[in-house]
Amino acid sequence: MTRSFRSILCRVAGCLAVTALAASAAFAAFPDRPVKLVVPFAPGGGTDAIARALGLGMSQALGQPVIVDNKPGAGTIIGSDAVAKSAPDGYSVLVSTFAHAVNPSLMPKLPYDTQKAFAPVVLLARGPNVLVVRADSPYRSVADVAAAAHAKPGKLTFASQGNGTSAHLAGELFTNLAKVQMTHIPYKGAGPALTDLLGGQVDMMFATAAAVSSQLAGGKLRAIGVTTPRRAPALKDVPAIAETVPGYAVESWYGLFVAAGTPADVVAKLNAAARKATESAEFRKMLEPEGLTVSGGAPTELDDFVRSETVRWSRIVKENNVKAD
Repeated sequence: MTRSFRSILCRVAGCLAVTALAASAAFAAFPDRPVKLVVPFAPGGGTDAIARALGLGMSQALGQPVIVDNKPGAGTIIGSDAVAKSAPDGYSVLVSTFAHAVNPSLMPKLPYDTQKAFAPVVLLARGPNVLVVRADSPYRSVADVAAAAHAKPGKLTFASQGNGTSAHLAGELFTNLAKVQMTHIPYKGAGPALTDLLGGQVDMMFATAAAVSSQLAGGKLRAIGVTTPRRAPALKDVPAIAETVPGYAVESWYGLFVAAGTPADVVAKLNAAARKATESAEFRKMLEPEGLTVSGGAPTELDDFVRSETVRWSRIVKENNVKAD
């Protein structure tokens, strides 16, 4: 090896070392500017409220502002795509929900590959939907609904806030496992669906706990089942649907993702900050209306959960011929 060649190698090695040190220092300093929580829904909804409460706690843990950036539209695809195509540096964080696991089968031409475009950060919380009927409904239990649906196939109706939503797929899973036929009535949002439920135009709804909490408290609706595998702590007097229909389980959930390729130490810092935020009394109070319980595990917990949910809902979407709005 000539002296000049050795000199070139040394200079290259030196440059690589400097680059590695600079990158390491940059990641060690993360974050050195505000972090965005991208919410793929409009302001004012449940996901937005949870993101804002989470952001306050995370900003304290990270020492930088954590700003909620609402990017609604296309069934969460617009906001998700923004994070998928963002720089893999941890400064854009997606607040994901049930739709994240359903869209790959519901929307065959997504602008990103859900399994490859994101890196998991943390599964924040999980909770139930609630099967509700009007207070004057003749259906007082899940068994009553199943019996009526058996007796009159297709006559019973259930509302949802739109095709492919958790309320819709909760109903589709019920019909599959209970071996009954019911008719799905989709609406443009939970509000119009609940209005028609209260008005008697539809028979029932597999609603989020947050959407129906005030009507349940006011005695206008009656909860007859929760969609989680077991009774929910916030609704402990309401039976789980699985007690009547074995194997039934549907959960609302919230998780955080970043762009694939984000350094592991950055993901670890975001995970730690989010977990610390979920431990606060303010954040847990925010979860109460939705009956949610904090998860707060390692990134692998979110990854495993979403992969299993994606497979499960892909089967339901195909078997029931579910189409997007």
